[in-house]
Amino acid sequence: MSESNYIKIYTGDILVVQQIVSELEKHDIIPVVRDETDSGLLPIFGSSNTLLQKVSVHKDELDKALKAIESIISEPQE
Repeated sequence: MSESNYIKIYTGDILVVQQIVSELEKHDIIPVVRDETDSGLLPIFGSSNTLLQKVSVHKDELDKALKAIESIISEPQE
């Protein structure tokens, strides 16, 4: 099994993820965003309340990325 070159820096609400992606792109960091919503339950329950996404960055850009989004992830979310 190979080691991933990407490290997760945030998992959460889609709106916060959009802020994070925008801030990372300002610093020339291209994140990888994955949908973590369990869409397999949609036919059973009709809709999902949890629209979660996972943001990862290349391990070489980890420190730069964390500094770039520090104010976003440290703010209390409403």
